[in-house]
Amino acid sequence: MAARTDLTEGPIGKNIVRLTLGMMIGMIGMVAFNLIDTFFVGQLGTKELAAMSFTFPVVMVMNSIALGLGLGTSAVISRTIGSGDHDQVKQLTTNSLILGFLFVAVMMTIGYLTISPVFRMLGATDEMLKLIEQYMNVWYFGLPFVVIPMMGNNAMRAAGNTFIPSMIMMNSVIINSVLDPFLIFGIGPFPRLELEGAAIATVVARLCSFALALTILRFKFDMLCLRIPKLDALLDSWRKVLFIGIPAMLNQFIPPISMGIVTRIVAGYGKEAVAGLGVGTRIEMFALGPLMALSTVMIVFTGQNLGAGRFDRIRSGLKFSNRTSIITGLVMFGILAVTGKPIALIFNDDHTVASVVVLYLAIVPVAYGAIGVSMTASSCFSALHKPYSAIFVNLIRMFVIFVPVAIAGSYFLGLPGLFTGIAVSIITGSIFADRWLKRTINVLERT
Repeated sequence: MAARTDLTEGPIGKNIVRLTLGMMIGMIGMVAFNLIDTFFVGQLGTKELAAMSFTFPVVMVMNSIALGLGLGTSAVISRTIGSGDHDQVKQLTTNSLILGFLFVAVMMTIGYLTISPVFRMLGATDEMLKLIEQYMNVWYFGLPFVVIPMMGNNAMRAAGNTFIPSMIMMNSVIINSVLDPFLIFGIGPFPRLELEGAAIATVVARLCSFALALTILRFKFDMLCLRIPKLDALLDSWRKVLFIGIPAMLNQFIPPISMGIVTRIVAGYGKEAVAGLGVGTRIEMFALGPLMALSTVMIVFTGQNLGAGRFDRIRSGLKFSNRTSIITGLVMFGILAVTGKPIALIFNDDHTVASVVVLYLAIVPVAYGAIGVSMTASSCFSALHKPYSAIFVNLIRMFVIFVPVAIAGSYFLGLPGLFTGIAVSIITGSIFADRWLKRTINVLERT
């Protein structure tokens, strides 16, 4: 198979690090995409930055659906690669992308029809809603160019190649960063479109990624079939992908739901607090890039070794991943504790906004290592074809720990209490997830 890497043999740590480094380029690119938008929109003013921050939970929901489908695709394809059936790999990849197109049609329709009620529920005022609509009306139009490349890139990663998908993402970042200032501020012959311009730049950049991903899947990886699939084969592929993809989607909904709850609580402190939260969470995405990359790699590593029956390698890989997550998280916490304020002022010069960013980055990052452990556990559950276990542990973290602690923290201690509650729930939930995963691996090996 073109560009394939066999992860069932060779040094475990070296394989994981190599794939993670390649994956990090794409993760950094994805986060840079959001940070660039945030930077340019922040120059428009606090209102526009707050409006864009309101869109973040909804954008996360849509991305979560795409990620869920991508996780299902990656888990199924990586296991099939581990078993050595390339014809089945091509069929699964092609049929998965067809499934993605169907999901996009439904998501776009629901999204357009629910812009006003959803954002009012999140606490947006009439003034904010007008700005939000400028952005989301365009963003929804480009949704196919977000979902399909994401699924295609996951198929490439399942083949053990993380570098090429990362290059596709970086291509999108470059195009977006070039178009943003021209379309937002109306430089040269371009009209000043402000938030709408940011959305148009995003859609054009994603369109380029869409075309590039499909081309590479077809001609470099040889993972697409050009013939019309038979109905029974199509439905069988969808069943396999959705068995993991649907619970993975539901699991991916939990973070944006959590963010929605946090946004709703923070909205009570004013638009400056919402803007500060938006900047803080985007900086956080950058800091979590290495951990997100590592957890994504563990889907592929675990899936291929499950197909080959190598549970010893799965355990060793998990141990290596958790240790790396904790060390990386502590390093990121130290960096952000020192650099929080100057970074915040880059995005917006309002000192009230900056103070919220600094507060967020002084408290929540203490749990970054635990976030890595939790993300790795969720990835491994999906790769082991136990996606409902991931939902179970994350629901426990959200409803049993996060919601009551966050609400109580905000009520008694304000924003510091809210952010402390977030950190506590993450650490506690990650311990539970790791123990449940190790128990699951032991049960699977015995059966």
